[in-house]
Amino acid sequence: MSTLKTLYKKANKLINEKSPYLLQHAYNPVDWYPWGEEAFEIAKEENKLVFLSIGYSTCHWCHVMERESFEDEEIAKILNKYFVSIKVDREERPDIDNIYMTFCQMYSGSGGWPLTVIMTHDKKPFFVGTYFPKEDRYGRRGLKDILNSIKDSWIKDKENILILSNNIAEGISKFGISKNQGKINKDIVNITFKDLKQSFDKKYGGFSIQPKFPLSHNISFLLKYYFITGENLALYMAEKTLQSMYKGGIFDHIGYGFSRYSTDEKWLAPHFEKMLYDNALLITPYTEAYAITKNVFYKDVVDKIVKYLVKNMLDKEGGFYSAEDADSEGVEGKFYLWSRDEIIKILGEEKGEVYCRYYDVTENGNFEHKNIPNLIKTDINFIEKDNNLKNLLEQCRNKLFSIREKRIHPHKDDKILTSWNGMIIASLAYAGRVLNNYNYIKIAENVWNFISNKLISKEDNRLFGVYRKGESYNLAFLDDYAFTIGGLIELYQSTFKLYYLKKAIELNNNMLNLFWDNDNGGLYFYGEDSEKLIARNKESYDGAIPSGNSVAALNMVNLSKFTNDLDLEDKINKQFFAFGEEINKNPLGYSNFVIAFMSYYESIKQIVITGNKEDADTKAILEKVNSKYNPFSIIILNDESSELFKVNSFLKEQKKVNNKTTIYICENFSCKSPVNNIDELDKLLG
Repeated sequence: MSTLKTLYKKANKLINEKSPYLLQHAYNPVDWYPWGEEAFEIAKEENKLVFLSIGYSTCHWCHVMERESFEDEEIAKILNKYFVSIKVDREERPDIDNIYMTFCQMYSGSGGWPLTVIMTHDKKPFFVGTYFPKEDRYGRRGLKDILNSIKDSWIKDKENILILSNNIAEGISKFGISKNQGKINKDIVNITFKDLKQSFDKKYGGFSIQPKFPLSHNISFLLKYYFITGENLALYMAEKTLQSMYKGGIFDHIGYGFSRYSTDEKWLAPHFEKMLYDNALLITPYTEAYAITKNVFYKDVVDKIVKYLVKNMLDKEGGFYSAEDADSEGVEGKFYLWSRDEIIKILGEEKGEVYCRYYDVTENGNFEHKNIPNLIKTDINFIEKDNNLKNLLEQCRNKLFSIREKRIHPHKDDKILTSWNGMIIASLAYAGRVLNNYNYIKIAENVWNFISNKLISKEDNRLFGVYRKGESYNLAFLDDYAFTIGGLIELYQSTFKLYYLKKAIELNNNMLNLFWDNDNGGLYFYGEDSEKLIARNKESYDGAIPSGNSVAALNMVNLSKFTNDLDLEDKINKQFFAFGEEINKNPLGYSNFVIAFMSYYESIKQIVITGNKEDADTKAILEKVNSKYNPFSIIILNDESSELFKVNSFLKEQKKVNNKTTIYICENFSCKSPVNNIDELDKLLG
């Protein structure tokens, strides 16, 4: 808590909230309300506009705007007299954020947080922006001027503001629902590759100049494209990006884990906050790269990400926390930065010189006169081949890490989000079977147990979206369902516990009942039993996080192969048609959707292994299957149980041959001759 917050003892209505972000603002002099009917009723009764501020607890510019404006008595006086002020945690209520971010993007062509919205008591916006300083600065209009100007307009010209807000609300509603329908271009996969090739940074990897985000789905697309085409450039682009991200300062070389994005083209200077979702999603492409190349470097990066998450983000109950802040002691990146003298003093002259040479630590610094340890100028293959050097650098890292642990740590957002935990289930389950690491799978199972015990209603089986300090709350959104279902599909293939597959099918049916648009296809962002907002949008854009619609599409492709459910086939085609023209216009914005499309039309292989999971030859076959990179396949262990046959009756025909573990590989509704020789399996898998 800052000094000003300590001095200002009176709490506002946020003091009773659970969100760490809302609690950060509970001692602001602004009379904040949480989102709810009370605030809107007061705005109506008192003829006031609503000032809505959306952010999250580890957001650097949210902190800046709080210090400059929301802790400022002058701004508070204006807000309290002329507006009803509402704070929303975007991670708790992504549905609200989605609606008003849509307006921001329509209005300005961009978005970000903090999101600043001014609207009428009936939730219809007419002004939007992101960060505003208190006074005019940085070429930005000041918040004080904006508020005074808008309150004057409301007094003098209320009718025109109401007309404008009605028109905007109607536009948001149309924007969210009328996605351009149509068939996805049959050549969309090649077009997506060409677009990635055109935007690829040959020098530093990635697909933009700056800022650079670690978009895992772009990298996964390239690896899958390489698999189906043999195009070496696709593999090179993926590897170059994966290696460059790791070498840069976006990866924490002292304590591990990836930051949210890099502010420069080299991946050197991160925006220092670390999000669960980035780290969870990045596990998968690094695992895929290992599966293709067998380069242990990728395996080591996965291990480092997992170590970071387990040490820093894992709650004792089994779920993972959301994020760590960019700031500590009010300064962005302070926790992570070093002077050369400090490192030499800690490590000693000889070891310190070696560490500084390889990790780009200089007297003048590489970031605001301090240093972000990085390997951008270092040949990592040279380090990998020299065990003595590798061990020495690891000793140095351990020592620096122990010293850094004594610093004041950044704030940690300890709420547990269902969607992001679904991501970690999927990535750890997949990595566990490919890298033959049972511990990863066990962690993934524990996360599912947490979701099952804490975030699913025992009364009606409804999923919740958030858990904090012993309480689950907020009905889950599409992303929560989609990512959790994806995690369960991966867990089944890593454990062959039929329970996980049955639960995935059950949750998928629940998701379709709650979110499916029966008229136009596609899935709404919030369920039919959720709070009704001014629009019910469908999100399809694959940004920093793949959209719930694209993840759900891929899930349905996979589940249709596990179950041979023709109704799912119908839903898949409607899902692609619902967003087809949107994807055709800008495939780079929908790369995870293109992966789902590719998976469907490349024809998913069903690898059915009929046998006992505990038999030695079954284990050997599974190890062989898992060691191969086969992205367009699903694995079923046919233990010939009646419960499995209820899920897929076709499996009754796929029996053991000569009473030995037998493999069936099927695609396009036909199966190749069964084999029970591991060498023959090699030929079939390619």
